[in-house]
Amino acid sequence: MKDSLHDYMKVGIVHFMAYPFALSGEEPVADSIAEIVEDDFFDAIEVTRINDDAERRRVADILATSGATVGFGGQPYILKGKLNLNSPDEQERAHAIEVLKGGIDQAYELGAGKFGFLSGPKPPAAQRDQALELLADSIVQLGRYARSKGDLALSLETFDDSTDKKAFIGTNRLACELAYEVRKAIPNFGLMVDLSHLPMQGETSRQALRVTQEFINHAHIGNCVIGDPNHPDYGDLHPYFGHPEGENNVPQVREFLRCLLDIGYLRPDAPERNIVAFEVQPLGGQRSRAVIADAKRVLREAWRTL
Repeated sequence: MKDSLHDYMKVGIVHFMAYPFALSGEEPVADSIAEIVEDDFFDAIEVTRINDDAERRRVADILATSGATVGFGGQPYILKGKLNLNSPDEQERAHAIEVLKGGIDQAYELGAGKFGFLSGPKPPAAQRDQALELLADSIVQLGRYARSKGDLALSLETFDDSTDKKAFIGTNRLACELAYEVRKAIPNFGLMVDLSHLPMQGETSRQALRVTQEFINHAHIGNCVIGDPNHPDYGDLHPYFGHPEGENNVPQVREFLRCLLDIGYLRPDAPERNIVAFEVQPLGGQRSRAVIADAKRVLREAWRTL
């Protein structure tokens, strides 16, 4: 492609994956967030909970002056807190909804335009229909709460249903079934498709993006290791793209981008460019900046060779 990739997309990054200490919500994060938004390669950043009020205000000020598009990741609430939006236990499900409402409040404080999250764990097959109905109801409650405060859009990320996280919404076809129902009440609800999850979902980029093209409102690119269950980096850990046991590198990113172009998610004449965000994590003492630089190089090369 001769055109700049920035003509087609807002390049983003998941801050709390690139700087994993941010996952807890307890650590100071203002400096590392500033480090990202001061790099004008990035048009967007995804942040997560910041439990200290003063630190959250500092971050809000940095983000407000940066011009970057902000997203908020509710995934750490769910994964760290073992929350279940599709639980048949009404008390457990209500608790998950209330916790995520708190995340929505923080998203608004930080100026986010989108709120990412995931389903609860995969239920037994006999409970599949009930779980889908309960999950849809939970999302509608969250969507109505978000809408009562502004125009924050919800984006459900599809995960694996058998490899690592074992989430209920682990295939993109099932995600679309859910999205169809939720959109009857919450029209701006959408799906987040992550390249790093596709090998675990057993789907190609073309399969995943063709089926989700009506509902996708966010995209992640990353890597995973699934060949050896005993490998220390096995599963949904988002290692750097050059990982010797990894599933994704320049060819897979290039194909993902090609499919995003084919479905119209990426196009130069869009009223607003859609986001493609890195989700990469330093592992085993690796440096965040090195892993981020690797991701940028991979995206540039994938775009150059489209």
